[in-house]
Amino acid sequence: MRELDELKALGDEAKAVEMAAYHKVGREYLGVSVPVIDGLAREWREGRDLEARLALADALWGSDVHEARIAAAKLLTQARIRPDEGAWRLIASWVPQFDGWAIADHVMNAGQRRLLAEPSRLDEVEGWLDHESFWVRRAALVGTLPWTHIRNPKAEDLARTDRILGWLERLADDRQWFIQKAIGWWLRELSKHDGDRVQGWMALHGERLKPFARKEALRRAQPR
Repeated sequence: MRELDELKALGDEAKAVEMAAYHKVGREYLGVSVPVIDGLAREWREGRDLEARLALADALWGSDVHEARIAAAKLLTQARIRPDEGAWRLIASWVPQFDGWAIADHVMNAGQRRLLAEPSRLDEVEGWLDHESFWVRRAALVGTLPWTHIRNPKAEDLARTDRILGWLERLADDRQWFIQKAIGWWLRELSKHDGDRVQGWMALHGERLKPFARKEALRRAQPR
């Protein structure tokens, strides 16, 4: 695959060793930085129709090379993809394969755009909360972070925010560190412009969180 060869040509063996030690996930690392991957992905998108981009993303993901999987996510990280059902289905197919935060977060950054474009997909994402893999459960929270950033929410936005806060309630007793961290992250982001809602949630459920997650959740919370 030409695109994978391009990535490999930019690799740094010493950095690849450092990355493997840092991420602690058993796959090939090339030692290519994210900004470089991002630039390549932009080049690869140009001149390709949607089907070709989906095929390339699928092939890069299938290589199981760390940087190639990030590039696959970058190929699909666009606000406007029409039609986008193929992109969403590909993203959703990758979620059960998550085994580390770095690739997962890049994929869910792409997934956030698709959820905003079609919020009815929250019905599917809600099913991830019961998955045996905590990476999948975590993806439900990372994928819905855009609902913490809406500064002038409409009634339907508030309803979706309350729905996701219900998901946090469901996961509050999950002792997995990455889940607790994601709950704290979600609440912290919401608190930047809706401290009252976060304070209310914490009053009801905060004691169920680990101390570090409680601290994270309230780090920016200021009632209006």
